[in-house]
Amino acid sequence: MFLSSTRAALIITVLAAIAWPARGGERDQLNTCQAMVDRAARSAQNAQGDDAELQRCRQIIKEWTLRDSRRSVDEQGRPLR
Repeated sequence: MFLSSTRAALIITVLAAIAWPARGGERDQLNTCQAMVDRAARSAQNAQGDDAELQRCRQIIKEWTLRDSRRSVDEQGRPLR
């Protein structure tokens, strides 16, 4: 009984690790999204319509903008004002 529950827990852990996508840090994700939106703005190919990834990146940038507007210090901890 103990062996099977341990084995089941191990299998669940392995599957969760495989299914969980690898992601960079939040700042890296923001920088990637900003680059993607900049490239899309320059290319005439995306004039037809926006894909889901581009919409997600625009949402990430919007959330960062709102978050930064509520901060009273910069990334190094110095006061903004």
